[in-house]
Amino acid sequence: MGIFSKIKEGLRKTRKAVMGQIEALLRSFTKIDEDLFEELEELLVMGDVGVPTAEKICSELRVRVKKNGITDPKEINGLLQEIITEMLSGGEELDISTSPSIILVIGVNGVGKTTTIGKLAKMLSDDGKRVLLAAADTFRAAAIEQLQVWGERAGVEVITRERGGDPASVCYDVLDQAEARGSELVLIDTAGRLHTSPELMRELAKVVKVSRKRANIPVTVVLVIDATTGQNGLNQAREFNDALDIDGLIVTKLDGTAKGGIAVGIAHELNLPIFRIGVGEGRDDLQTFNALEFCRALVGETEGMI
Repeated sequence: MGIFSKIKEGLRKTRKAVMGQIEALLRSFTKIDEDLFEELEELLVMGDVGVPTAEKICSELRVRVKKNGITDPKEINGLLQEIITEMLSGGEELDISTSPSIILVIGVNGVGKTTTIGKLAKMLSDDGKRVLLAAADTFRAAAIEQLQVWGERAGVEVITRERGGDPASVCYDVLDQAEARGSELVLIDTAGRLHTSPELMRELAKVVKVSRKRANIPVTVVLVIDATTGQNGLNQAREFNDALDIDGLIVTKLDGTAKGGIAVGIAHELNLPIFRIGVGEGRDDLQTFNALEFCRALVGETEGMI
């Protein structure tokens, strides 16, 4: 199965739930009027893109319909694709140009952080990168073991410390090890945090601060979001971003939900790039994000698409 086919299949539930209704709406109207825009906005909100993003999409849609002199509701679908693609475009590529490149992965429990790190390690190791994994989740023994399993699969070393150790100290030590080994990429797994816990967020902020100070090079902080959580995922992203100034997102479990629109909402509202998307359980199902292909898979393929 090709990359686009995987993404299309992974977004099948969202496309069926959301875009099926939008297509039915557009077919039910014989002219483009304010009632159509209002109903379209409601459907977008129901599709978990969020109120501000739905309002922005429909506002831009009104402008383009008027500018292009469009009168047939069926032609709105193509404009919808253009607008969403533009919203999601820019900065999608994870920057691993420095050596070593440091990627600190954060998120709440259960979003798939450790699995995501393992898949990234395998993918980038297969591409020839000298990868080092770091288990900074020192509170959950299973997380360390899981990361070690992925390290074996990817053929890369995993740096661990005793259970209950200070995560910030682990990160400091790991960066020393990366320099000594000539690693090109360091992926750091952190403990799951409740975004509503100030104490845990302060501890994570310390981990980020220590890593950035020690590295003397940019440390990319990546938030993993579980798409099945819908609007709660947006709340998580907002809290993490306010506390840590994150650099981008990885959205997982898109294949298991009809709430894939949340990826659009988070990226737009927080002005953050999506680096990767998870569209399945397999090792190859963590896909590099491409705004155009994502939108084609989400909205449907339209002739003349940009």
